[in-house]
Amino acid sequence: MKKVLITAAVMALSLGAAAQVKVNVHESAKDQPVIPKEIYGQFAEHLGRCIYDGLWVGEDSDIPNINGYRKDIVEALKELKVPVLRWPGGCFADEYHWMDGIGPKDKRAKIVNSNWGGTIEDNSFGTHEFLNLCELIGTEPYISGNVGSGSVEELAKWVEYMTAENGSMAELRKSNGREKPWKVKYLGVGNESWGCGGNMDPDYYSDLYKRYAIYCREYDGNRLYKIASGANGGDYNWTKVLMDDIRQDMSGLSFHFYSVIEWNNKLNATNFPEDEYYNTIAKACEVEQLIRTHSSVMDIYDPHKRVGLLLDEWGTWYNVEPGTNPGHLFQQNTMRDAIVAGLSLNIFHDYVDRLKMANIAQIVNVLQSMILTKGKDMVLTPTYHVFRMYNVHQDATYLPTDCSSAVCTAPSGQNYPDLSVTASKSDAVHISLVNSSLSEDKEIEISFDSLKPKSVSAEILRGAGKDGLQSVNAYNDFGKNARNVEPVALKDVKIDGGKLRLTVPTASVIVLSVK
Repeated sequence: MKKVLITAAVMALSLGAAAQVKVNVHESAKDQPVIPKEIYGQFAEHLGRCIYDGLWVGEDSDIPNINGYRKDIVEALKELKVPVLRWPGGCFADEYHWMDGIGPKDKRAKIVNSNWGGTIEDNSFGTHEFLNLCELIGTEPYISGNVGSGSVEELAKWVEYMTAENGSMAELRKSNGREKPWKVKYLGVGNESWGCGGNMDPDYYSDLYKRYAIYCREYDGNRLYKIASGANGGDYNWTKVLMDDIRQDMSGLSFHFYSVIEWNNKLNATNFPEDEYYNTIAKACEVEQLIRTHSSVMDIYDPHKRVGLLLDEWGTWYNVEPGTNPGHLFQQNTMRDAIVAGLSLNIFHDYVDRLKMANIAQIVNVLQSMILTKGKDMVLTPTYHVFRMYNVHQDATYLPTDCSSAVCTAPSGQNYPDLSVTASKSDAVHISLVNSSLSEDKEIEISFDSLKPKSVSAEILRGAGKDGLQSVNAYNDFGKNARNVEPVALKDVKIDGGKLRLTVPTASVIVLSVK
């Protein structure tokens, strides 16, 4: 797929001035790929309050629930149209033994979660609870298998337990209350096998992967999309070794990327200065180079792009909120995170000929989450709203775009787009715009190849505040500020001579629907 790059422009504008930007949407372009809905995937790990007090409160909780799942979260996730949910980790996956999480809850093993805060894991949320949740919210399960401390036999039997109609594992499942097997498509063979998943080198992991892959069978019409544990960031040699050795045995190859400036000196999630804002969004844009280079290595061995590249962990990672367990990774979520989400998703769309899935970390109460909970209260984060606004792109046809906006340089020296644009076509043409500037509104003129717009509707997400920095620091908190940042209709979009004209304010995300 040909990617249209943003062109640089020199703009000498005073503070508060509106930059003039032209966008061309090529809705007549032929042979464009579909944006897989799995680009909008989620991730749920046994970490902090993601599972317990997040997704799961138990049937006896005084918090309204559906068979133990928080009712408000179930409803919010249905609205989000979550396409795929990865579980149980993360680093937790490579110490997770699935038989600890089946059978009567009062007889399940209690273990120490040594990766995340040393808390006790009672395994009351296990295989049945996860797969039933996926059915409840209409999402595809993605099982991350234990390669680090598990065995080939253990993972093979887990696949059989979940997906076989008959046999000893199926009988065990039936005795635990599930007569019919589930459909499980995505199977991750290990997680971060270069690190917390076993400290392996690529040659060793490659040989190990082949053993796991051959014994994880397909039962009764269930088809497995087997995913190899990929590189640590820019370790392109890992990708080279795996593509050279096991490309015929895998359907997908994963990698992870977090927008972290310094791992040993993480930033605060709120009340950040301007330079930290720009450095964070520029760091997020670094993912484009990683996707492009991993893809180019894969192209050498797989020019027809049979093997998918999966970014199954991504997002922002800051200091935890004061007074919370450092190992629980609970952080607030501001309009800065919404800008990161929009910029990242726009980048992902440009590479969907190879990039087939992305799973933001994580779904509730951990890192760049969709939802935060506190007792009976729940808030939807700015990142949630971006994902909800953007779900119009799921399984839509990608449309190339040209944009005359500038490429800017953050204090860190890394580049980021002043205005980012993506577009797709389904029942309408949908255009998403991200203005990352804290000082310049953008006066946008959008033209098309042949489309003559008859109607347009739009939503805008922007933080409350008097200026760009106040706006981008805005977040939703429990209590009266729970809806401080949420989308509203954008009325002032004009159709003028077959073109659209609108203003994109500073630090905002807009989605247009054009017919």
